Amino acid sequence: MASQDQNVSADAMKTLLLSVGSQVKNLRKERGLTLAALSETTGLSPAIVSQIERGLANPSFSTLVQIAHGLDIPVGRFFATNEVPPSPVVRKHERQNFTRVSREAVGDAVYEQLTPDLNGALEAHWVVSPPGHDTSATPFRHIGEELGIILSGKQDVYLDGVRYTVEAGDSIRYSSELPHWYVNAYDEDCVSIWVSTPPSW
Repeated sequence: MASQDQNVSADAMKTLLLSVGSQVKNLRKERGLTLAALSETTGLSPAIVSQIERGLANPSFSTLVQIAHGLDIPVGRFFATNEVPPSPVVRKHERQNFTRVSREAVGDAVYEQLTPDLNGALEAHWVVSPPGHDTSATPFRHIGEELGIILSGKQDVYLDGVRYTVEAGDSIRYSSELPHWYVNAYDEDCVSIWVSTPPSW
């Protein structure tokens, strides 16, 4: 059973989905994109994009990433708050944790932002991918460059269809413009840190 710490209330979830939907709609219009154009860019159906814009869908984390990349923004922007300017230090208990958005949105994986905001030249995330975690259904592709460092466990990183198995102590760097996805086909969590520039998550 998920703890209260892992999930937001139904009312808070509704508010969040409406906020994300409003941002998607406003950004799409700012860029002069039709629903069909954003759909083509993201690979999502116009119906799904429309439901998200109206706050009627609880999109998966991968879907949010696709939309963010289609709008050329970091996915973290959807969850940004208007708090006071952040300290350069991010305490462990203060990390922006996408797991708290909803278990449906990220599955059993953990995505925590290690950088204080999205205003710098790079961003970093703490990622925990459980056994069976697989993003191959929605490959990522966006501008920039990424670096991953595996702290424990191992997983497969696919770059344009080529598999690279990385394990504790290994690192991998690649152009984010290559279609890339991640699969943990092993029997333990993979804990890793991912850095990307410019901010794209």
